[in-house]
Amino acid sequence: MKAKIIETHGAQKDLDKAPKEVVKSYEVWARLVEEHGVAILRNFKGYHDEKLKHEWEGHRSSRLNLKWRVIYHVGRKGNLEIVGVVRITPHDYRR
Repeated sequence: MKAKIIETHGAQKDLDKAPKEVVKSYEVWARLVEEHGVAILRNFKGYHDEKLKHEWEGHRSSRLNLKWRVIYHVGRKGNLEIVGVVRITPHDYRR
Protein backbone atom coordinates (compact mmCIF):
# COMPACT_ATOMS: atom_id res chain seq x y z
CA MET A 1 0.00 0.00 0.00
CA LYS A 2 1.34 3.40 -0.92
CA ALA A 3 1.48 6.20 1.62
CA LYS A 4 1.67 9.97 1.59
CA ILE A 5 3.80 11.60 4.29
CA ILE A 6 2.77 14.96 5.69
CA GLU A 7 5.27 16.63 8.04
CA THR A 8 4.11 19.15 10.61
CA HIS A 9 5.93 22.46 10.89
CA GLY A 10 7.43 21.17 14.15
CA ALA A 11 8.76 18.04 12.43
CA GLN A 12 10.36 20.16 9.72
CA LYS A 13 12.04 22.32 12.38
CA ASP A 14 13.22 19.15 14.16
CA LEU A 15 14.85 17.94 10.93
CA ASP A 16 16.58 21.29 10.46
CA LYS A 17 18.22 20.83 13.90
CA ALA A 18 18.94 17.10 13.59
CA PRO A 19 22.40 15.68 12.78
CA LYS A 20 22.98 14.82 9.11
CA GLU A 21 23.00 11.05 9.76
CA VAL A 22 19.55 11.33 11.39
CA VAL A 23 18.21 13.27 8.39
CA LYS A 24 19.56 10.57 6.06
CA SER A 25 17.98 7.82 8.20
CA TYR A 26 14.66 9.70 8.14
CA GLU A 27 14.84 9.99 4.34
CA VAL A 28 15.30 6.20 4.04
CA TRP A 29 12.42 5.64 6.51
CA ALA A 30 10.17 8.03 4.55
CA ARG A 31 11.00 6.40 1.21
CA LEU A 32 10.16 2.94 2.59
CA VAL A 33 6.87 4.17 4.03
CA GLU A 34 5.88 6.04 0.86
CA GLU A 35 6.57 3.02 -1.36
CA HIS A 36 5.24 0.23 0.87
CA GLY A 37 3.16 1.72 3.70
CA VAL A 38 3.86 1.60 7.42
CA ALA A 39 3.36 -2.18 7.63
CA ILE A 40 6.80 -2.63 5.99
CA LEU A 41 8.45 -1.24 9.13
CA ARG A 42 7.58 -4.45 11.00
CA ASN A 43 9.96 -6.31 8.68
CA PHE A 44 12.94 -4.33 10.01
CA LYS A 45 13.71 -4.91 13.70
CA GLY A 46 16.06 -1.93 13.73
CA TYR A 47 13.14 0.49 13.43
CA HIS A 48 11.54 -0.97 16.57
CA ASP A 49 8.23 0.51 15.41
CA GLU A 50 5.72 0.61 18.25
CA LYS A 51 2.48 2.13 19.48
CA LEU A 52 2.83 4.90 22.03
CA LYS A 53 0.81 5.23 25.22
CA HIS A 54 -0.59 7.88 27.55
CA GLU A 55 -0.48 11.40 26.11
CA TRP A 56 0.83 10.03 22.79
CA GLU A 57 -2.01 7.50 22.42
CA GLY A 58 -2.85 7.06 18.73
CA HIS A 59 0.74 7.75 17.62
CA ARG A 60 3.59 5.42 16.73
CA SER A 61 7.36 5.69 17.07
CA SER A 62 10.17 4.33 14.87
CA ARG A 63 13.87 4.42 15.68
CA LEU A 64 16.11 6.31 13.31
CA ASN A 65 19.17 5.39 15.38
CA LEU A 66 19.78 4.47 19.03
CA LYS A 67 18.78 7.94 20.24
CA TRP A 68 16.51 9.56 17.63
CA ARG A 69 12.88 8.67 16.87
CA VAL A 70 10.23 9.67 14.37
CA ILE A 71 6.78 10.05 15.93
CA TYR A 72 3.81 9.78 13.60
CA HIS A 73 0.15 8.83 13.26
CA VAL A 74 -1.63 7.04 10.42
CA GLY A 75 -4.93 7.71 8.71
CA ARG A 76 -6.50 6.59 5.46
CA LYS A 77 -7.97 8.30 2.45
CA GLY A 78 -9.36 5.61 0.17
CA ASN A 79 -6.54 3.15 -0.55
CA LEU A 80 -3.85 5.64 0.45
CA GLU A 81 -2.28 5.77 3.91
CA ILE A 82 -1.77 9.29 5.21
CA VAL A 83 1.21 9.39 7.57
CA GLY A 84 1.40 12.51 9.68
CA VAL A 85 4.94 13.01 11.01
CA VAL A 86 4.67 15.00 14.22
CA ARG A 87 8.21 14.97 15.64
CA ILE A 88 11.73 13.82 14.87
CA THR A 89 13.33 13.89 18.25
CA PRO A 90 15.95 12.45 20.57
CA HIS A 91 14.16 9.95 22.82
CA ASP A 92 12.03 12.52 24.68
CA TYR A 93 8.30 12.27 23.99
CA ARG A 94 7.17 15.51 25.60
CA ARG A 95 5.10 17.65 23.26
